[in-house]
Amino acid sequence: MDWEYLEKHQYTELYKLWNRLTSGSYFPQAVKRAAIPKKGGGQRYLGVPTILDRIAQEVVRTHLERIVEPLFHQSSFGYRPGRSGHQAVQQACNNTMNHDFAIDLDIKGFFDNIDHELMMKAVKHYCLDKWVLMYVERWLKAGIFHSDGTVYSHRAGNTSGRSIQSVVSQYLFACGI
Repeated sequence: MDWEYLEKHQYTELYKLWNRLTSGSYFPQAVKRAAIPKKGGGQRYLGVPTILDRIAQEVVRTHLERIVEPLFHQSSFGYRPGRSGHQAVQQACNNTMNHDFAIDLDIKGFFDNIDHELMMKAVKHYCLDKWVLMYVERWLKAGIFHSDGTVYSHRAGNTSGRSIQSVVSQYLFACGI
C-alpha cells in the first residue's frame, strides 16, 4: 500500500485499522530492512514499517508520550516534541558557562542491542495500559523483512527508523533507564 492508495481509500482502510486495534486483532507486519550509506563508508540499516503500522505506532507513541514526557529532565532534548537540536546546543552552551569540564559520550550500539525483555519491563513500569503493552510486544516480535524475502525475528535491538521500538527505546534512554 502506498500513500496514494491510502488517500483514495482512507475511510475504509483507517476504519479497518481502528477496528483491529480496538478489538485486539491487529498484528503488525515485519519491517522492511533498508540500507543507508554512511558518510565514512559502510551502511546503516533502518527498519521501515508499513504505512498502517506507522499510523498505529503513532497512536501508541502519542499515548506513551503523554505519560513519560512530564518525567524528562528539562535539559533533555532528544526525540521530544517542541525541542530541537538548536535548543540542545544552546543548553550545552549555557551549561559550559557554569562548569569547567564537559562530558561527551556515545553509547555505541545502544539501540542495536537493547534487550526486549528489559524494554517491556520499563514500559510496564510507566504504562499499565494492557493494549499498549500488547502492541509494543507485537511490534518487537514482528521481525525484519530482508530483501531476499526472508523474515528474521530478533530478541534484542530495534529497527532504527520510525518504528515503535526505536521511539520507545529512545524515550527510555532519555529517562535514564
